[in-house]
Amino acid sequence: MRYISTRDSARAVTSAAAIAMGLSMDGGLFVPQTVPVLPKGALAQLCEMDYRQRAVYVMKLFLEDYTAAELTDYTARAYGPRGFDTPRTAPVKRLDGNTCFLELWHGPTCAFKDMALQMLPHLLTAAMGKIGEKRKVCILVATSGDTGKAALEGFADVEGTKICVFYPRDGVSQIQKLQMTSQAGQNVLVCAVNGNFDDAQTTVKEIFSDPVMREELAGRGWMLSSANSINWGRLLPQIVYYISAYCDLLNEGEVKSGEKVNFCVPTGNFGDILAGFYAKKMGLPVGKLICASNRNNVLTDFIRTGVYDRNREFYTTVSPSMDILVSSNLERLLYDLSDRNDAETAGYMEALKTQGRYEVSDRIRSALDRLFAAGFCDDAETKDVIARVFRDHGYLIDTHTAVAYGVLEKYRRETGDGRTAVVVSTASPYKFCASVLEALGETPAGAGPELIGQLEKASGVPAPAPLKALLGRTARFRDSFDKSELADVVREFLR
Repeated sequence: MRYISTRDSARAVTSAAAIAMGLSMDGGLFVPQTVPVLPKGALAQLCEMDYRQRAVYVMKLFLEDYTAAELTDYTARAYGPRGFDTPRTAPVKRLDGNTCFLELWHGPTCAFKDMALQMLPHLLTAAMGKIGEKRKVCILVATSGDTGKAALEGFADVEGTKICVFYPRDGVSQIQKLQMTSQAGQNVLVCAVNGNFDDAQTTVKEIFSDPVMREELAGRGWMLSSANSINWGRLLPQIVYYISAYCDLLNEGEVKSGEKVNFCVPTGNFGDILAGFYAKKMGLPVGKLICASNRNNVLTDFIRTGVYDRNREFYTTVSPSMDILVSSNLERLLYDLSDRNDAETAGYMEALKTQGRYEVSDRIRSALDRLFAAGFCDDAETKDVIARVFRDHGYLIDTHTAVAYGVLEKYRRETGDGRTAVVVSTASPYKFCASVLEALGETPAGAGPELIGQLEKASGVPAPAPLKALLGRTARFRDSFDKSELADVVREFLR
């Protein structure tokens, strides 16, 4: 299978090359030339497998230049007991008669990004060999909180690599910040950006697409790649957990074979919900994909109106990983819904760059209405959801998961759709202790890891071991930079 750019369909490369490059040289994102369909009887076979076996099966459909033996080795290392605190890897927990939570936070950094970023280093380092690349690779990451730590954890001290992470200085939780700035490893760099996530993400993409920068770094023996979900090797492992969740629902008798299930996804950069879209294209019985936003509700407006407009106020919220106004992975969806029209897709992206907005065609608008629903919750609603779910069910959720559950409730009231729904739970509540404590009616007595014990006492829910281990840890990285300085930061890091 070959991979093509969303902005130039003639630019075809192998899966290994797509993963190694991360971003196409024309600024587009790589997508498979065709999305494979699950063979007849595949779901029945997958139901008999564990998570790692399911991951091998699904990823092999997309990665023809990787062997099943290689993928089996990678999944054993990525999803083994050293990293994940449950053998189920991504368990599904039933809340009530028609609602389940897909828990994606049982990995080493306690967020859903582990599901992909424990796998990506294996895919990427193998890709370098498969394409005969002799240069070393520097991973550039813009993060709204969780991607940074998950990428650092995956790439720390991986031979032949360096990793540089940029995060918004005032746009992550105290625990997210300490997770990143205290990261061990000789090949890592973590820097705060004096701005928001969009500032960091836009600048990183500009660095990738700068031919002068590429040539300069190549002369030093370096190439750039990405651990953000613009990299297909990061997005692909996320498709697996949608299929795995459906298999678990079948095994537990929550749904019957062929019965459609809705997925409600807290969404920022659009990668997580896009993985669900690809799973649906593969033949997974998915009903609606419900896009849940916080007060930065640019995606809600887009799905409802067909107009994407980033020219609006940016809000810092209690769900910081969703504080995003430019959702990079939406480009892949636009390419698909435009019948793979690269010129049309490139036109939307140019309009976004130059005008900050675009309006899609009637054809795309119709497809959005058919496939997606959308809604948002503000901070007060988010905290109310946390309190109600804990009071009524004894189940503790984080701020991002609460946004999704709140949006699901609104969707059901508005539509009457009582179909079984899976809320994609993206982070441990202990990554956002202060906000969760406030939701439970407690006054936070401290900051960051100091609050872990208080939340344990208030909720009776044990904290994950990796987060408790932050107590007493100090930051290694304290520098902050303006976005105009980031290219020079990368140059200095790679001297």
